[in-house]
Amino acid sequence: MGLNLYAKVQHLLGIEEATENLHQIYIDLLNNYSVTNLLDVGCGDGALIEKLSHLTCKGIDLSSSMVQEATSRGLDVTCRDIADVDESFDAILAVFDVLNFLDSENLDKFLSDIASSLNSDGIFMADINTLHGFADVAEGVMVAQDENLFLSVDALFESSMLHTELTLFERESDDTFKKESEIITQYFHPLSVFKKNRHLKLIEKRKLSLYDKDDKMLLIFKKVIN
Repeated sequence: MGLNLYAKVQHLLGIEEATENLHQIYIDLLNNYSVTNLLDVGCGDGALIEKLSHLTCKGIDLSSSMVQEATSRGLDVTCRDIADVDESFDAILAVFDVLNFLDSENLDKFLSDIASSLNSDGIFMADINTLHGFADVAEGVMVAQDENLFLSVDALFESSMLHTELTLFERESDDTFKKESEIITQYFHPLSVFKKNRHLKLIEKRKLSLYDKDDKMLLIFKKVIN
């Protein structure tokens, strides 16, 4: 997945308001639980953990440019996979479609790794795109630009997968343009996949409306203790 390309064009995607709204939902929900330390998986530039300064927060992300941005602001963020985390937390978050970037096999492994990094009474919160969110909201074509970047986005949803082609033209110092292109794939996961998971027990689900009515769902899990 073109994580660094996505990081470069994120400001052109028009998601700032939705991101702020989603962050506030997580912050409000965390107040319902006894949490002192937290891990944000796929934390991006660390915007959410920066708002949770009253907690001991760490973040991980696979985009080196996002991690660099977060650490430049003094946040405890590292470039690593959840499988490489050897600490345990009261809460773990996976915000803004993180689970949708995983196919079925990798999703099960990811949830197992999440469970391994939770304290015995810890919680895991994540949001997913609904079928409506994929087929009726995310699919389509858009273009956006600023002074030095021109972005084209072409998203197609088929066979329970959203294929999004990002094509970026970036102005060079000599006024020529450099072209970059990446295809990002996201996967629709029905709620039944999470209800039958062996590692985490789904204890709450909430419909969310970020761009359109009920286009996302927020899930809250507890660790399964054998």
